[in-house]
Amino acid sequence: MSCQAWPEPIVRVQSLAESGLSSIPSRYIRPHSQRPSNTTSFPTPKPFQTDHHHGHDQKTSDHDHDHDHVNIPVIDLKHVFSEDPILREQVFGQVDQACREWGFFQVVNHGVSHELMKSSRELWREFFNQPLEMKEEYANSPTTYEGYGSRLGVQKGATLDWSDYFFLHYMPPSLRNQAKWPAFPESLRKVIAEYGEGVVKLGGRILKMMSINLGLKEDFLLNAFGGESEVGACLRVNFYPKCPQPDLTFGLSPHSDPGGMTILLPDDFVSGLQVRRGDEWITVKPVPNAFIINIGDQIQVLSNAIYKSVEHRVIVNSNKDRVSLALFYNPRSDLLIQPAKELVTEEKPALYSPMTYDEYRLYIRLNGPCGKAQVESLASQT
Repeated sequence: MSCQAWPEPIVRVQSLAESGLSSIPSRYIRPHSQRPSNTTSFPTPKPFQTDHHHGHDQKTSDHDHDHDHVNIPVIDLKHVFSEDPILREQVFGQVDQACREWGFFQVVNHGVSHELMKSSRELWREFFNQPLEMKEEYANSPTTYEGYGSRLGVQKGATLDWSDYFFLHYMPPSLRNQAKWPAFPESLRKVIAEYGEGVVKLGGRILKMMSINLGLKEDFLLNAFGGESEVGACLRVNFYPKCPQPDLTFGLSPHSDPGGMTILLPDDFVSGLQVRRGDEWITVKPVPNAFIINIGDQIQVLSNAIYKSVEHRVIVNSNKDRVSLALFYNPRSDLLIQPAKELVTEEKPALYSPMTYDEYRLYIRLNGPCGKAQVESLASQT
């Protein structure tokens, strides 16, 4: 199948939203059984650890019937490098438990400047609010995905998500193409560079913690990803316009992330991310100045499913748009990824065959987001 061009004319969702329509085009409407309202119910699991109550729990969405105390784990990274082994072990233990039980957690005191987080979000919002013809100069194609886009898969006739995005490569530095980064607002390129550097550094620290928690050498996962200078990182900035019929569509369909790990800077006012927990969907309440971290399929493979990627999706809102920044921390695309030998035993043989991240990613590029079908199909082939 050729991936040179999008199979249908591209429609910018933001333009649709701003045209004042009162019902959404059929291309965005999910089948009955897959709509947010038909698949969302909210459990009351026991809180993971001490509850973090915080000041900005305003009503966030049309479907947000979520119980106030349910949230993914919130972990304070302040003591990661503490001289005090007890404090340090506590943080490592919390990260391990969150990876095993949730596949998702929020981190505070993570070392990235709050000012930088705020200005990154604000500048990208400003970019999306530029006139359409300025943004179209950066329009992307299925061959690289880099640039301004509105759909993920190239499958003809697929149901589309209610979102636009900007995708760019950050690591390795050889893939960084400043010309493809927006030249406006003026300071955006400089902020992208600083933000990327801070978040990639955070990713390296978390990979190290995961390696140690899995009983591997501390640089095992980083080396499996290609080492510090060859690790892959790309940024997808998501723009979810307000939607007149939020019960019929998603901002992003249910999927697990194909890469290694995702570090998300959510919108600080409007929540929309929902995480699957058993048969339930939990709406994540972002903690101020926190990043949301989740495990991708490649870490599921490398850890031989001790840590699992988790399905998640994004709901949209009828009266507010949202901006979020997802940094995907990935293996170098041509390296074979397979379960760590140290985690393969007679009782627990390797669940996955070796495959490069490039081969793996092609599936998503053709089909778009599709639950956990991809990583599950790998396991059944072995």
